Amino acid sequence: MLAKCFSAAAQGVEAAPVEVEVDVAPGMATQQIVGLPDAAVKESLHRVRSALAHTGFSWPANKRVTVNLAPADTRKEGPLYDLPIALGLMAAAGQLEPARLGAFLMVGELALDGRLRPVRGVLLYALLARAEGRKGILCPPENAEEAAVVEGLEVYAPATLGEAVGFLCGNLRLEPVRVDLDALFAHEDGEALLDLADVKGQEAAKRALTVAAAGGHNILMIGPPGSGKSMLAKRVPTILPPLTLPEALETTKIWSVAGKLRPHEPLVRRRPVRDPHHTLSYPALVGGGIDPKPGEISLAHHGVLFLDELPEFDRKALEAMRQPLEDRVITVSRVSGRARFPANIMLVAAMNPCPCGHYGDPKRACRCSEMQIQRYFGRVSGPVMDRIDLHVEVPHVPYEDLSSERAGPSSAEVRGTVLAARKLQQARLAGSEAHCNAALSEKQVQSFCKPDKEGSALLKNAVDALGFSARAYARILKVARTIADLEGAEQLGAAHVSEALQYRSLDREKKE
Repeated sequence: MLAKCFSAAAQGVEAAPVEVEVDVAPGMATQQIVGLPDAAVKESLHRVRSALAHTGFSWPANKRVTVNLAPADTRKEGPLYDLPIALGLMAAAGQLEPARLGAFLMVGELALDGRLRPVRGVLLYALLARAEGRKGILCPPENAEEAAVVEGLEVYAPATLGEAVGFLCGNLRLEPVRVDLDALFAHEDGEALLDLADVKGQEAAKRALTVAAAGGHNILMIGPPGSGKSMLAKRVPTILPPLTLPEALETTKIWSVAGKLRPHEPLVRRRPVRDPHHTLSYPALVGGGIDPKPGEISLAHHGVLFLDELPEFDRKALEAMRQPLEDRVITVSRVSGRARFPANIMLVAAMNPCPCGHYGDPKRACRCSEMQIQRYFGRVSGPVMDRIDLHVEVPHVPYEDLSSERAGPSSAEVRGTVLAARKLQQARLAGSEAHCNAALSEKQVQSFCKPDKEGSALLKNAVDALGFSARAYARILKVARTIADLEGAEQLGAAHVSEALQYRSLDREKKE
């Protein structure tokens, strides 16, 4: 007898439908899974056999069992097919009425005693179930709230294989799992947030971070050890706008595929912050694997990617950031397929002014030669540096600032300013794909970033003197547009252009 269930396979941050066909026929007692399964899928039959025995059901005796995962040319990986294989096997063996199998998409790993264990990517599968017109989805309890954020879909979470069978037979009533999205976004974790007011001094750097947050710009902080670069970077998320529901869903899809969601955590509610160590590998940063999985760049989607000690990162990994910093998407190609991962990030990077860290310090002598300093900065290529909008110097904090009890603006105050500037950008960019000034297209730069006569003259002199690239020129205009938005100004003036030019310190130093 042949039975059919429906499941899914993750392809990047999207899901593709998979039909689980189970055939139980007379013949030699053999079992096999076909349809391009990986090792975890091939081992599924062992888990299913034990789960059936511990749940009170029986494996078909003296039968040939064939499981086909269609389409056969799509690679299947992971233990999520345990549940549909077990239910399909029981239906094909006549132990379960197959009538209701087609109404649900099913995913779940089986323990040997029949319990359901969580799997990755359930949000993707729930979205697919809704798109295919399924009545609902069956998934493990730990994944139920994640699937329940998809409106218009019934989510049922049996704890065991026995409960799943009882529900499908109509002998057991399961209540659909529901999530209150409004209450979820209103809820605050008990974690204490960092505050920008905790950072003593560094008013110029704080201003630069405000500009970067207001426009979604990439920023590089250059300063000696202990000057506060990391403290400033860790407080960037506290001045960014809160996640919207569409942004949260996009981010959660990535985290779900990567297996980063905590149990019973249905959504990523805060902008993600990723701060990988400089020893991470190229695939860990950009994504990879036989079946590509997202890397740190994509895990920071709609959030912050903080790269401390920027020149210490593998050059190949840094060069791979060119495309995502420009196109806000990263494409990973493998023999088995191609995956596109969103990468709409705000890059916050930090580095020392030289290998020893004391170049330009009036109180500590630098031990580095000119060649060593040039080699140090040369570890970050010009094209990568060109894609960083703001270059900010973060000097040592003087004693007067360190000992002062006067607090600077709090994160809440700065966030209010950032939100006001973002509202102006959203109104200006309504109906376009761009969401902030950093994402403006070339045509939008020409339309929205026109400086006045004095600003144009200042910009012309700077370009002629310093030889800015076309990309740097466009990014200066975008930053100037953000500075004007922070002031609520419609026209770009000389003051806005002048401040934006000040944030290209490395370009000035190269010319000098």
